[in-house]
Amino acid sequence: MKISDDIHNYYENLVVEQFEELALDDKYDADFIADLTCIVLNQLPTRYIRHEVDMAFYMPASERFEMESKVKVAVQKGLEFMKAHS
Repeated sequence: MKISDDIHNYYENLVVEQFEELALDDKYDADFIADLTCIVLNQLPTRYIRHEVDMAFYMPASERFEMESKVKVAVQKGLEFMKAHS
């Protein structure tokens, strides 16, 4: 088993979704996005999963909303930090 292939942090997907919603790839280069991703993920708790379907079927909507809210806040803070330090 390789952890990188079989197990991942569910927040990674939520961060990618938020980046897409904000069209950050259109506004910033790959290095900026990579650094921002690290800053954002380091602010969030971990939630390791093997299969996306597990989260889709077994997570209450309220928990998903809370996770998405945490991601939005972390992305905003990350963007502020990156802009202040670039």
